[in-house]
Formats: sequence, C-alpha cells, structure tokens
Amino acid sequence: MSDPSAKRRKAPPRDNGPHPVRRVQLGPVPTFAYTPPPGDPAVIHEDEGFVVVDKPAGLLAVPGIAPEKQDCVRSRVAAMYPDATGPMTCHRLDLSTSGVMILALDARTHRSLSKQFEFRKTRKRYIALVEGHLGPDEGEILTPMRKDMELRPLMLVDYFEGKPSKTRFRVLARETWENHPVTRVQLEPFTGRTHQLRVHAAHPRITTIGDPGPEHTPGLGAPIVGDELYGGLPAPRMMLHAAALSIYHPKSGQSMTFRADDPF
Repeated sequence: MSDPSAKRRKAPPRDNGPHPVRRVQLGPVPTFAYTPPPGDPAVIHEDEGFVVVDKPAGLLAVPGIAPEKQDCVRSRVAAMYPDATGPMTCHRLDLSTSGVMILALDARTHRSLSKQFEFRKTRKRYIALVEGHLGPDEGEILTPMRKDMELRPLMLVDYFEGKPSKTRFRVLARETWENHPVTRVQLEPFTGRTHQLRVHAAHPRITTIGDPGPEHTPGLGAPIVGDELYGGLPAPRMMLHAAALSIYHPKSGQSMTFRADDPF
C-alpha cells in the first residue's frame, strides 16, 4: 500500500482560472550580512571515514556563491582534516540551524552515507521553540511544498504542484520565552525538502496555493522563534537545532546515534 504522504493531487486545467492563492509574504525577503561565528565546530565523534560535528547557528554548511561565503562547515572541517578526500558533504543544515552534521573523509564513505540519506535510512530529530502553546501533544504534518518562484528563497505550500513532505511532531514542554508563550517540540522529518521544518511549523501562516485534500494535514500554525523568513518572533537566532542523527556505520552496518545538546 502506498504512503498517503506520497500522493499528489492533479492540477486543474489552466483555463479554469488561477489557483486559489493565499499570499502572506509580499516581500522584500530579509537580507543580511554573512558574519559566521569564529572557531572550529565542536567534534562529537571521529571515525576512520567520517567525522560528526556540532554545527553552530550562523555558519553555512557548504560554500555559497559569493566569495565571502566560502567559509563554511565543509571548509573548516577540511582544514581540520587535511588528508580528507572526496566531496565530504552528505547532507546539509540551514545557515540558521545548529546541531549534528556528519561529513565523510573519503569517497567510499561519502557514497555509503549519501545513499543512506537519499533512501531515507537515516533518522533525524530536531528540537525547536515555536510560538504559542500548541494544543495537540503529537501528530503528523503532511503538506506538499515547492519553491516560491516570486520570492526566492522562500518555500510555499502548493496542494496542486508541491512535492510531498512529511514531519512528525511531539510536544516536549510548554514554556515562556522573553515573556512570550512558546512550545518546545521535537520534529522528525521523513522527507528532506528545503525549509521543511520551518514551513511545517508556520503553515498555514505562509503563502498557500489551493486547498488541502483528505490526505493532507495542516501545519502547526506556529512559526519557529527567530525565523525571519516565515514570521517567527524576533530572536538572536532561529530556535531550531538538529539534536540527534542516526545512521548505519558505512563498514560494520552497526546502528549509531549522535547527539548534541540544544543551546536554548
């Protein structure tokens, strides 16, 4: 039986008029100067063919296009391990996201780890602070996503042409942050769309095209604190942290889990 999260609704004929669009972001998209934090990322685990680090918020995972954006996790780890070969990057974290990130040190390990991410053999768990006190204690979010071609790099929810995306959430605590009610949640993505957790947290308070079908569920309606792109409360950083990553060792096949304590 197919996973309902993998279903896509057929778009209506174009001559029936435009899709119903609920546009929230009208632009311009916030811009910022890239000022990465100094120092090498903390090493969580070293192995023969890979290294696991705790990426700080504000540091790119991979080089950007501009010359000033070449400083990133990959370049710093390459300097820490000068004998490393191969592409190194097996997965990415957003600039504003902190936490567990694994990098390969040789081509064979890179192929093995990359396949695990591609075929969803890994398990990723994030911790986030989201606005308000959520009602449900747990659940799943099934909302199709795609790029907002009018406001890059934003994503939007498109019930006709979006790619399937699935996240499981669980409330850890209902708290107060800077006199605002917030909820600490664990987020577990089962797909790897760009900005998936940020979009799933904020939806339906973001741009949406079309109406959900019976196979879809709404987002949390609670943007992540500090998320400037999707309407989060102002904060010194975005409160999203990759707390745990589980993989299978590239040589032994043993299940391994790496963790990094959340900084908020």
